This record gives sequence, C-alpha cells and structure tokens, in this order.
Amino acid sequence: MAIKTALISVSDKSGIVEFAQSLHSRGIKILSTGGTAKLLAQSGIPVTEVSEHTGSPEILEGRVKTLHPKIHGGLLGRRDKDEHIATMKANGIDPIDLLVVNLYPFKDATSDPNCTFENAIENIDIGGPAMLRAAAKNLGNQAGGVTVIIDPRDYDEVLKQIDERGDTSYGLRLKLASKVYAHTSAYDGMIAQYLTSLEDEEPAADTAPQKMEWPSTLSIQAQIGQILRYGENPHQKAAFYKDTNATLSGLLSAFNQLQGKELSYNNIADSDAAWECVRQFDAPACVIVKHANPCGVAIGASALEAYQKAFKTDSTSAFGGIIAFNCPVDLSVAQEVSKQFMEVLLAPDYHPEALEFLKAKKNVRVLRLPLGHAQNPFNVLRVGGGWLVQTPDTSKESESEFRVVTKKQPSEQQMKDLLFAWKIAKFVKSNAIVFCADGMTMGVGAGQMSRLDSARIASIKAEANGLDLKGTAAASDAFFPFRDALDVIVSQGADCIIQPGGSIRDEEVIAAADEHGIAMVFTGMRHFRH
Repeated sequence: MAIKTALISVSDKSGIVEFAQSLHSRGIKILSTGGTAKLLAQSGIPVTEVSEHTGSPEILEGRVKTLHPKIHGGLLGRRDKDEHIATMKANGIDPIDLLVVNLYPFKDATSDPNCTFENAIENIDIGGPAMLRAAAKNLGNQAGGVTVIIDPRDYDEVLKQIDERGDTSYGLRLKLASKVYAHTSAYDGMIAQYLTSLEDEEPAADTAPQKMEWPSTLSIQAQIGQILRYGENPHQKAAFYKDTNATLSGLLSAFNQLQGKELSYNNIADSDAAWECVRQFDAPACVIVKHANPCGVAIGASALEAYQKAFKTDSTSAFGGIIAFNCPVDLSVAQEVSKQFMEVLLAPDYHPEALEFLKAKKNVRVLRLPLGHAQNPFNVLRVGGGWLVQTPDTSKESESEFRVVTKKQPSEQQMKDLLFAWKIAKFVKSNAIVFCADGMTMGVGAGQMSRLDSARIASIKAEANGLDLKGTAAASDAFFPFRDALDVIVSQGADCIIQPGGSIRDEEVIAAADEHGIAMVFTGMRHFRH
C-alpha cells in the first residue's frame, strides 16, 4: 500500500528539510505543525497545516493541535479492515501513512540546573507521544501499515524502500515501531524521575525547584549491545546492554572493536576496571587487570616505559590479562605487549603500523575508545528483588586535603609515591594494600577478608617478581583497625603510608608509625571496592 500522506512535526530539525523535499518529489502530501510547517514552507516545500487539515485551530498556546480524530483516526485506522475504512470515509478521515515526529527536548531542558519548574513542564510533550504510539500500534502486517520515524538516522532507509516498493516492509515498520516504544518509555521515565525528585514545596516561578537526593522512581533503560557467548561461567547466559542515556565519551560502552574474537562477559567487566583506572592519569600510563583487579600499574615517559614497568609488578598474573593505555599505542608498544598472552588491548588510538603488526595476533581483542571524562551518573548492583544504587567513586583528593599525622614528614618524592599509590588503591578490591615506588606498583594485595592478609600477599607477590619493597610507599583503601597490618607493611620495607584514618585505634596506629620512624598521611576518605 503506497505511502501517500506524511505528517511531520519535529523538535530535532536536522535533515528534515531535505527529507521533506525528497517526500514531496515522490508525490507524497505533507501535513505539518507550528515551527516545522513554517520551516518547510520557507524552504519552498508545499505543506498543509494540521489546523487546516482538521478544521480545528491550535488552542491553549499550542498545547492542543494534533489531538483530533482526523489525526488519530488517520493513524489508527486499519487499512485491511472494511469497517475501519468505511468509518474513516464516513467521518472524512484521510489515512496518514507516514509519521515523522520527535519530542520536546525534556532531557536537555531539565539538564540545566537553572531550569524552572514551568520550563520543565512546558517541555513535556503530549501530542507527540500520543501520535507516535498510535502510529507504532498500527504498524500493520505484510499487506501494509503506518510507518513511523523518530530518529533522523532512519530517513535514508525509509526513502530507499519507498523507491523500491512504494511502501515500507513489515520488517522495517516493526523495527521503527519498536524504536518508538523504547523512546517513549524512556521519555516517560525521565519525566517520572524528574517529578519524583522534587520537593513538595512549590518553587518560585523564576527559580529552579529544590530536588531530593534520590527520586522515588528511578528510570533505567538500556539497549542491546551484543549477545555474549556466556556469562562468568559457560552455564550462564549473558548480554551486554548499553545505557541509552549515557554520555558515551570516555565510557567503555563507546568502544570500537578493531579486531579479535568476540568479547566475553569477563572481558567487558575487566576492561571496564582497567579503563576506569588508566584514564585517571595525566602522564602516559598502563594498567594491567586480571579478574577485576589491577595486577600492574605504572606511568612513564612513554607508553612503552609505562607498560614495561607495569608488567614487572606481577608478570605471572599479567598472563591472559587486560592491558589498557591512556595514550596512543605505537609499533614498539604493540611488539612488546605481544610477547605475552593478553585477552584485550585498550587505547584511545593506535598507529597504523601497530594495527598492522597486531593483525598477526588475530584472537586479541583490540579496542579503541575516546579518553573523555564522562562518568556514570550512578552505579547499580542487582540483589535479590531489587537494586543497590550509588554515585560512582569519582573523588579526586589532592595533596592539599591530606593530613600528615606522624612526627616524620614525607619527602617530596615520598608524597608523589603516596599520591600514585592512593590513586590505584581505589581500584583494587577491598581489603586493598598497594606498594608503589617511582610511578610503579611494586606489590598489590587485593580482595582479602583481612587487611593483614592483603599486606602479606602484596609482599609475597613482590618477592616472587624479584621486587624489593625497601623505600616504597604503601596505600590502604581503608583505615587500619589494628597496628598489625602496619607492622607487616613496614617490615617489608615501606617507609611511608597513606590511609583514610578514622579508626577508634588511630592513636595506636599513629604511635606505631612513629615507633617505626615512618611518615603516615591521612586522607579522610575511604575507598572500599567490592
């Protein structure tokens, strides 16, 4: 059933003039409203105002213009039912075969911290979602139905099919209708989340309303990225979904896979841990992750130097790990990392000769993604029957916020090492103990039930890799509940320690540090990572 009439009403006007011109050139009548109709008319495209089509003027400052039987009847009337066709004719309702609508920019409006309540409310679209849902419902069957477009990226495909068949295929209409319901669902979710975050007291007309820390309704929507071979274990099914509302720049979901096998569930989880850690450094840095924990982290004058230092930390654990860089990978780096077995390589870019060399490692998953500084607005953890939600741990404590609590003051070099160790400790599973020196991890103890065991494991790993902990800086992600872990750290060679403080036994731990003659710094902030 050929497309004869289109209704166009868009907030996002990118590409709409060209699309409308293409429809007109194919003999399709165009209905439109408000600013869209004005734009099309100014561009020389014949257009019929919706108010002229319905015989009813726009009223209530444009709040009511498309909510009319001639619009919704034209969208909802089934072309394959004689009763519908007869009813439409009896009521002077012409079919609308193609609907092009996108919604008032509610998200953009409310993202402004100064957005007033009135402005937010006026950016809630009513007629748009009603038309979209009507058209999507009437997608029809193989014999024909209504085609609905909400995304300008779909213009070309629709035109292509119109040229090929005069109509669109059921498959395309199904795809577009699904896209509509996903979008309107997310749109309603944003509105619900915004409204349920507001305080009860009515705001002044010219001020932004007061918001509660957490809305009573949380809207989460994601789109399928890829179906994975399996989950953490082969008997578990898994898929990777991408947050539809995320600002992608800098987040893992923006990756482009350049080569290699399909990513697994564990690959993606570990890649995220590596990427979040490496992108916090300004100097060329390398992070090697194994089972969600950094097993080697270093900065250097170049990516190659950073990798070589990171690899030295724990060459055994690095086998089969995830390697991430915060700077481009050149041929020398590609050659060096290829000497070991790795699952995934991540970087913001690659030199052409490096990519050519890596082709020989056809199973290695090579990911390129923008460095960026975007952060998730919140992180979630699924638990039985619910979700745990928290803001991400994005704090960046500086030296000016630290407090030296011992008689001995750290030297300038010690403070650099402490700052480096502290950055890494927040990415190591609790209880975390990290030894560092000269921009390199020297020993990492992760995920133990006691901080004492983590300290012992870090020293064991350092010894196994031929690293001397004498003169290192050590970081603990949380306070020392007793002095015993500190005693172990010092016995292994550390001469300065950084930790949050806050234990009821802080004085005992400080006294122990003074007894050992080392410097200790309190940050005042804990970094548990479970």
